Amino acid sequence: MRLDAPTVADLLEEAVAEHGLVTAWEQVIAPTLHAVGRKWASAGERYVEVEHLLSWQVSAAFHRIRPVPEPPRTPPVLLACVPGEQHSLPIEALTAALGQRGVPARMFGPALPAEALHDAVRRTGPRAVVLWAQSRTTADPALARSVAAIEWGLRGARSHSALLLAGPGWSPGPPAPRTERLYGLRSGLAVIESLAPPRAANGAAGAGPFAYGS
Repeated sequence: MRLDAPTVADLLEEAVAEHGLVTAWEQVIAPTLHAVGRKWASAGERYVEVEHLLSWQVSAAFHRIRPVPEPPRTPPVLLACVPGEQHSLPIEALTAALGQRGVPARMFGPALPAEALHDAVRRTGPRAVVLWAQSRTTADPALARSVAAIEWGLRGARSHSALLLAGPGWSPGPPAPRTERLYGLRSGLAVIESLAPPRAANGAAGAGPFAYGS
C-alpha cells in the first residue's frame, strides 16, 4: 500500500530465488495478486494504483529470469492472450517457466489480433499454441477452432499444433479436437513437456517452409 516499488521488487526476487518460480507463483505471487484485487473490488474503485504497480513489478520479475539456451531446430510453444484480453501475467509466468526448462517459447503478450496469431502459427510450426482468456467476454471459441485447424509445412506433409486453452474465461466441457485445457502453472508445464514436437513426413521436426521463419 506504500507503493514502495524497490521493496516489492526485492521481495519478488527473494521469493523466486528461495522457492523457485512455480512455487513462488502458486504460494506467494498469485495469492497476493488476488488479495489486492479483492481489496480494490471491495473499496469502491480505490487501490487501482496498487494493483497496477504490483502487476508491473511481477511482470518485470518474470522478464529478469534468463531462459536457458534453446535446443537447435526445436519447434517453439506460442503463447498469447486472445484479442481484447489485457491480463497476461499467468502466461508470462508460464513463458518464464518454460524458458527455465529449455523449452523454446514465443510470447506475444496481451490482445494479439487473430490474423497475427494465425500468421505466427503458420510461420513457426509450433509444438503447441497457448491461448489465455481471463473472462467469458474475451474467450472466443470460433478463434480456438480456427487455430486448431491451421495446417503448416510442406504440401503433402502438413502438420497441426496442439491448442491449449488457459484461463477461467473458457467454458467448461469437452474441448474440441486437438485442443486441451490447462488448469494451472505446474500442471500446464507438465502437459506442454509431454507433447511430442510435430514431425513432417521426412522425420525432421518442424520441417517445412514456415517452420523457422523470423
